Amino acid sequence: MTDNINDQPEGRVPARVIGTPPSNGPILGDEIVHEAKGVPGVIPADPAVAKRAERIVALLFTITFLAGAAFIASYVIFQVGTIDRTAASNYALGSSLSIALLSLAAGIVVWVRQIMPKYNLVQERHPMASEADTKEYVEETFLQGANESGFVKHKMLRRTLLLAAAPLGLAPLVLLKDMGPLPGTALRHTVWGTPTKDGKPRRLVVEGTGQPIRAADFNSPGGILSVIPEGYEEDLNALAKATLILLKFRPDEIKSGTNLNWTHDGIVAYSKICTHVGCPAALYEQTTHHILCPCHQSTFDAADGAKVIFGPAARPLPQLPIAIDSEGYLVAKSDFNVPVGPSFWERGDAEAEAREQKA
Repeated sequence: MTDNINDQPEGRVPARVIGTPPSNGPILGDEIVHEAKGVPGVIPADPAVAKRAERIVALLFTITFLAGAAFIASYVIFQVGTIDRTAASNYALGSSLSIALLSLAAGIVVWVRQIMPKYNLVQERHPMASEADTKEYVEETFLQGANESGFVKHKMLRRTLLLAAAPLGLAPLVLLKDMGPLPGTALRHTVWGTPTKDGKPRRLVVEGTGQPIRAADFNSPGGILSVIPEGYEEDLNALAKATLILLKFRPDEIKSGTNLNWTHDGIVAYSKICTHVGCPAALYEQTTHHILCPCHQSTFDAADGAKVIFGPAARPLPQLPIAIDSEGYLVAKSDFNVPVGPSFWERGDAEAEAREQKA
């Protein structure tokens, strides 16, 4: 090795294998001439293969950039709100991000396997505390690896890699949009309090079919339906707060906790959103009139105002005031008098306002 190094022409930097003592060569960013052919154990990249691989890597990094830009564009273009729009958004975001990450990974693999030199490296175990000489060696080794990678020499690779990384670096910033805006008073109200376009009370319709419910047809004690507001069948944001469970009781089964003025002929409507963490409380035991939330086993007495009788829920399921319209269909008389779903810190103010209005 000594004879080979001394025989190097003047002005040429001798190449070395990782693990040999460092030489006083240029640092990252300087021009470097790497003659790996004279170094034992090092197999340099074939220039023709490396040139062809450089074009492939540049193409893959360009694809990564385009896919990353498509991911950001998809987030802006494909807005959610309905099942079909949410599915389209998921497909666009998932496919664009998958292409970006796969092409980036493929480009890096081709870069390492076709452009960088190949050699065997044996790493010895040393004590955890690094000495000053070791730190200096690591720094020099890093600079050598950077030079061997061609990051400085191959400008096309460097520029397309930076181009590919740009949209991926911005993607997390775009996703921060989902953290806002603040809900304001939106958590206190549902669409049940909004009339239809012709000013009539909003009808209760069966979830899944959209069929309005005639009170005379819902006449079997023990019956239960999952109900949503008419006109919002595809609005997932609205349904997250407004979905109901509709129950039919015999007159003598209803207890004092239930507000009779908000029922019709033994028909009671409760929020389906569990007051613990918002799971759908839709399991019903007909003989005991218990509503069970399957997530954490909160249990509510449907015959007694949906009061909590077991589990972590802290308050009853809110009851919706209902009546019938001129055609005999069930409608909402007003919105819930308290916020639905899990408790939140502003809920106390909202319930205080409801008590004041009721008084």
